[in-house]
Amino acid sequence: MSIATKTGDSGTTGLMYGHRVSKNHPRVETNGAIDELNAALGMARATAEHAFIKDNLFWIQKSLVDVMGEIIVDNADLPRYVKDGYARVTPEMTKKLDAIVADVESQGVSFKGWATPGATVNAAALDLARTICRRAERNLCALHESGAVPNGETVIYLNRLSDALWLLARWVESKTPAAT
Repeated sequence: MSIATKTGDSGTTGLMYGHRVSKNHPRVETNGAIDELNAALGMARATAEHAFIKDNLFWIQKSLVDVMGEIIVDNADLPRYVKDGYARVTPEMTKKLDAIVADVESQGVSFKGWATPGATVNAAALDLARTICRRAERNLCALHESGAVPNGETVIYLNRLSDALWLLARWVESKTPAAT
């Protein structure tokens, strides 16, 4: 089967389990932002020089698949989604991000004022990912507030992820001599 199915030629796309919606549907827009975030994280991981960054970003990228899966399922299909064994976003996922934040902060990197992205290619990639994450978070907040995505942990997870990405970018800068 070809990737070019032509089913989206009319401006619609499929949610999980076959519901068709407009390509500008808020679920699709939110998932698109998270997909873009995942690609930006891939760039950050590819440019990383430190295993600490690569390993954490790889886990984050894998966890975003769970976030996207939960968002792209119509509420009526959530019981089927769970029954089929797909993962939901959990407090444990957020706790893992909290642990990353605590690890970075324990190394003397903290939140202080504004940062100017671009001190290093890797830190800039992390900052780009952070800004995409914030857009995805804003989109997700609207879905959650409307009841379309009932799991509030998804919002918490993306909020914590953007914090973690900010700190990871600063961590990279702290490990690079003469980063400005």
